[in-house]
Amino acid sequence: MVTQTKGSAAVSEVQPGREAPLRLDDFLPYQLNVVSSLVSQALSRLYVERYGIGVPEWRVLVTLGEFETMTGKAIGEHSHMHKTKVSRAVALLEKRKLVVRRVNRADLRESLLSLTPEGRAIYDDLAPGAVGFARHLLEAIDPADRDAFARALERLIERAKPLADEAIEDPDR
Repeated sequence: MVTQTKGSAAVSEVQPGREAPLRLDDFLPYQLNVVSSLVSQALSRLYVERYGIGVPEWRVLVTLGEFETMTGKAIGEHSHMHKTKVSRAVALLEKRKLVVRRVNRADLRESLLSLTPEGRAIYDDLAPGAVGFARHLLEAIDPADRDAFARALERLIERAKPLADEAIEDPDR
């Protein structure tokens, strides 16, 4: 076993004794999860320290900033968050007076959510930094490859959606 240091943490490298049928570091779902986790951690620095909101609250705030008025269910579908996470995030944002809830007269079982002026001010303040963060991240990809990268991401999302729906319908699978 060889130990390396990356940053301030020690990372152990173990050499497999045989050819493993599944190597985690080469496994696409794992690679996507690592990228997602690292990007989320880095991006969260823009809004956790400055605005005191977490990832779910940020997603709700940004979704409402983009679409202005939505139901909690629609926010969950758009942002791929479970309804309980959306509900907790909305409750926290309401408590901080960043989101307001109105009765949906077309369907009294649900509420319409929108940003308050304070919530809109936070969205307007954080949006340029988030866009700049994404631009900086995209600079890691050669400009000639960016369209292909965008198409590949789009196709992976299209392929993953029905797989995720199958897993929800058949949890024992």
